[in-house]
Parts: sequence; structure tokens; C-alpha cells
Amino acid sequence: MTKPDPTLLIDVVASKVLEALKLASEALTRASVRHVVVGGLAVGANGYPRATKDVDFLVGAEAFHHHANGLVTMRPEIPFQVNGVAVDLLSPEAGEDFLEATLAAPPGTMMEAAPLVYMKLKSPRRKDQVDVIEMIKGGIDTKRCRAYLAAHAPSFVASFDETVAQAEAEQD
Repeated sequence: MTKPDPTLLIDVVASKVLEALKLASEALTRASVRHVVVGGLAVGANGYPRATKDVDFLVGAEAFHHHANGLVTMRPEIPFQVNGVAVDLLSPEAGEDFLEATLAAPPGTMMEAAPLVYMKLKSPRRKDQVDVIEMIKGGIDTKRCRAYLAAHAPSFVASFDETVAQAEAEQD
């Protein structure tokens, strides 16, 4: 699998969540906020479709107001919920300038596997580690993912190699 396939989400993710994705993406687009889909929806489009109850976006800094006193607030037109479905916004952290290239994708695009694997590996949650294992078993391009990590987050390469080995062992 080289490109995410959003059709994998049909009949797996609740239509309410998919509608929230569409409406939130439209609102972000109207607000001129760069955004790509991450989280469970992107995991599903990258080969491991699973249920999820929220919509997660990686967004550009323009989604927020940065105040002189260091306070950061969300712009008022940015959604945080659509018809009861939570909309979570993540932004690149310090040292993650490489994620800006991902934000250059068309608005609302599903994040590709390599940066998504990075985001999942940096999380301490077991669920995110399982997502990576299942995406590997689902056929993501592990060589491309490893090259991405080697270029942008070399400290994650060993962890990724272990995850690939675990995924391969589970397929036997």
C-alpha cells in the first residue's frame, strides 16, 4: 500500500464520524487552515480500518492565535466538535518542521503512512503501537517508512524495526 485509501473506512467507521470529518474539513478549509487527517481515520485509510469515535487533524499554526503573553488559543471559527463528534487538532511540535511537508497536501487528505507511523511511534499509548503493527500487517511500505524515520527521526528507527519484526511474527 503506497497511498491511503479512504474507501477502506466505509462500513467500518460510523457515518456520523465520516460526516463530521467532511464538515470539519470544510470549516478548516474555509478558515484557510492547512490540515490533514491523522489518528484512527488515517490508520484505517492506511490499511487497518477500525472504528473510531473522533476526528483528528494535524493543522498548521494558522489554526491558533498566538498571544504576546505566551497564551495560545484556537481561532473561533475552528471546530472542536461536529454533531457530538469530537474534533481534535494537533500541530507540529518544536523540532518537527518536517511535518510541514505533510501539511502541503490538499486539505483534508489522509496522512500517508510514513509520517503517520512517526506520529504513532512518538505516542506512549499502547493503542498507537498496535496501530503501527496492524498497518504493517495491512501492507504499508515499510521501506518508505523506515527511510522517512531515518531522515527525520532516527531515534525511532530501532523501535520501528522491532515493530516490523513483531508484525511479521504475528503473521505466521
